[in-house]
Amino acid sequence: MEEMTKEKAMECYAGGIDCSQVVFQYGAEILGLDQEIALRVASAFGGGMFHGRTCGCVTGALMAIGYAFGQYKPGDEAAKMKMMEKKAEFEKAFIDINGSLICRELLGYDISKPEELQKVRDAGLMMDLCPKLACDACDILDEIL
Repeated sequence: MEEMTKEKAMECYAGGIDCSQVVFQYGAEILGLDQEIALRVASAFGGGMFHGRTCGCVTGALMAIGYAFGQYKPGDEAAKMKMMEKKAEFEKAFIDINGSLICRELLGYDISKPEELQKVRDAGLMMDLCPKLACDACDILDEIL
């Protein structure tokens, strides 16, 4: 498994691959999931679902955690509890590093507003801060998965 680097994340972003896709694809590789399927599944979650809500790096990681630990049988409370523990572990670690799980708080702008999205682009945050967040999420996944 090749480590996620800021340069690799930037290359993905430059090619139109969003934060949620970068992180879920990374987790999918660890878990042996098809890369194309991972990219498709995560495609609607970038940029806080394109509303500045929960950071796509977080949602991408949570998809991987759900796949690895989530319950799929009705009544399997043990699996559900294990997944919830891993989810909480990820979220705490991400907040400890970055201060928030929310895209608009991390960027300092609400990307659902065109004028603020332009400010994010002008400031280069999607090619500076966002790759760092993806690397942080992938590093935490390395520990959890």
